[in-house]
Amino acid sequence: MIVVPVYNVILVPDSTVYFGLEQMRRSAGDKGISVGERVIAIVDKENENIRDMTSESFYPIGVAGEITEINNQGFVRVKTLYRVDIENVEIAYDHTVRVSVTKREEIDDMTAAVEQEKLKNLLQEMRDYAKGFEWGDSAGYWIDQIDSIGRAASAMSPWIDLSNEKRYEILAEDSRLRRAELIEEALYDFLEVGRITNEAMSSQQKEHQQMYREQAIKRQMEHLQRELDEMHPENVTDIQRFAQKIAESGMNETARKEAEKVLNRLKQEGNQSAEAGLLYDYLDFVTGLSWTKEEAHHIDLEEARRILDEDHYGLDKVKDRIIQQIAVMNLRKQQSGSILLFVGAPGTGKTSIGKSIARALGREYSRVSLGGVHDESDIRGHRRTYIGAMPGRIMDGISKSGVSNPVMVLDEVDKLSASYHGSPASALLEVLDPEQNNTFTDHYMNVPYDLSDVLFICTANTTDTIPEPLLNRMEVIQFSGYTPIEKLQIAKHHLVPKSMDSMGIASGQMEVTDEALETLISDYTMEAGVRGLRKRIDTLCRQFAVKVSSHPDQKFIVTPEEVREEMDSRPIQHSKILPEPRAGVVTGLAWTPVGGEILYIETMFTKGKGELIITGQLGDVMKESARIAISLVKTIFPEYADKFSENDLHIHVPAGAVPKDGPSAGIALTTAISSLVTGKVVDPHIAMTGEVALRGAVTPIGGLPEKLMAAERAGITKVFIPEDNVFDLKDVAEEVKEKIEIIPVSKVMDVLSAVGVNNTKAV
Repeated sequence: MIVVPVYNVILVPDSTVYFGLEQMRRSAGDKGISVGERVIAIVDKENENIRDMTSESFYPIGVAGEITEINNQGFVRVKTLYRVDIENVEIAYDHTVRVSVTKREEIDDMTAAVEQEKLKNLLQEMRDYAKGFEWGDSAGYWIDQIDSIGRAASAMSPWIDLSNEKRYEILAEDSRLRRAELIEEALYDFLEVGRITNEAMSSQQKEHQQMYREQAIKRQMEHLQRELDEMHPENVTDIQRFAQKIAESGMNETARKEAEKVLNRLKQEGNQSAEAGLLYDYLDFVTGLSWTKEEAHHIDLEEARRILDEDHYGLDKVKDRIIQQIAVMNLRKQQSGSILLFVGAPGTGKTSIGKSIARALGREYSRVSLGGVHDESDIRGHRRTYIGAMPGRIMDGISKSGVSNPVMVLDEVDKLSASYHGSPASALLEVLDPEQNNTFTDHYMNVPYDLSDVLFICTANTTDTIPEPLLNRMEVIQFSGYTPIEKLQIAKHHLVPKSMDSMGIASGQMEVTDEALETLISDYTMEAGVRGLRKRIDTLCRQFAVKVSSHPDQKFIVTPEEVREEMDSRPIQHSKILPEPRAGVVTGLAWTPVGGEILYIETMFTKGKGELIITGQLGDVMKESARIAISLVKTIFPEYADKFSENDLHIHVPAGAVPKDGPSAGIALTTAISSLVTGKVVDPHIAMTGEVALRGAVTPIGGLPEKLMAAERAGITKVFIPEDNVFDLKDVAEEVKEKIEIIPVSKVMDVLSAVGVNNTKAV
């Protein structure tokens, strides 16, 4: 099978197409050509050199045929048989093209009688047209050899003035009747132009002549309009405006050629054509982009730090990393450094800090939400061959920013999903890769655009759902959440003033005390961020807006009592330390998407046959931790091993409606079961977190800052953590570390000894 790329040729089934002998040999490569050889003709989207073609260079529909003649005059005749869908396009090392094809079915909605009638009328038109030329008699014999509409189209293909897209439109039409009508339109238009030139008229020719005369009048009017525009520059036509924009835009050569080609099509089609709106929208988009590279300027690090501190309280690690990146940009005089990925719970400032970074850099800000995106075209854009085509979200964000170097926040990259439309996460690889994004090509634009000056910042709630190749291109910066003291400062200096301003309350009409804010934070929110706190403050301000409106001259002081009275919801019941300790119950720590929380591991023996009962919606990983814990306890306390065979062991984690999973409860499970079998009570003021191994080691876990915050909030005084997590303590707030005794451990026995559960055998 020989795959032959073609451009600007009408391809249809049941016709004859001639190829140059050298072209056919290049397409065949080492295989050679022979009569009877199968040929697949595929259509180029652009008139590219074969060395520049890629798998994206071709339209998805072609024609299958076979070689019927190889003559000595340098031509190869191919009879086309049927249309095919092109799949799996590959460009071989010798620049030959390889494809997989399947036959494309047609809609057989044209009877033989209708086809013959159309062919008869078309051939008669061609004969009448030929009579106006000296070669008309000899052409009559050639016309008589045409026995199908398809052969008429391929025979006239070299002379018909149709764009490559229009020619492909004929091939892509599934209806035989509609395809014949498209061919008729193209051939009749061509013949009518010839008739007008040679003053050959008929009733049908007069109708077409009138149309072309109207076009001539329009061209004359355009010429006169240009003269008027020169005298009155304020009355410039769309064509002239686009031509001027293209000339002044600073586009790269590829983009300029594409824009000029589309502009010429718009001129030829006229404003009344079906494609005029699409062509106009395309030119409006590409000429509206900023193609010039912004000049690098020095950024004052102290001023940048001041802006970041002004907009966000805390987040010192994040701010330090941003200042480092700005310093590198100052030294290199260009955008450089890693793509930052801010990961943390909702409401911790991941998105809003992007706007502060833009202000600190003196750049435009653009936000692109990726949550729920499942179509690759949302990133790369839609090809203009599709109805309703539009640019992708990246280029749309660039367009709206008006510059080529905005700070672009790609929000919720962990919410991307794949479908049969492709993988958006894979499309983002090119966007975020500094080695590739200087020639990013949006399918709608179909020309490269330089994204290397864009400062991309991504946000996510978790990295678990982000594909590894995409995650590797980014530097993860954790947003661990805010402590109550930090939330208080954020509420005082940011949330309350903004909320009062939005409600129309002046600063002298209402004052929220620190105690009231502390009540809101402790009793009405349970999150790592401040989004819920902002909603509560908005609710409070709305309640007092009614009072302020009724008594504008009175100043209202908001106290904790008034907070509890005005809130439209009940206080949140946080997990607290058990008032009465008991054997078999241990306090554990858990990470949730909204921050940390304490949980209780409850164990109990019941009469049975040694079965393990697990309740509380525990996931598979946590169930495995429970089994490991049982094995460890049997090894540590062999004298109590019979209890496990004579009784059923019931393990329960309260809040049964909430799913729980993860390995970090391993040490708590082991301690709880040890407490149960020995009857030794573990102080409920002691909490622990860590994964355990069968060898008795305590291995590291994640989410340590959030877990310690939850422990401090619940009144825990001592926490055991894995020794390998000591490095993570630098991310824990000082006020938390001051209130809790944090003890690193490496072995299970270290924990059991510290909590007073004696053992008889060391592991």
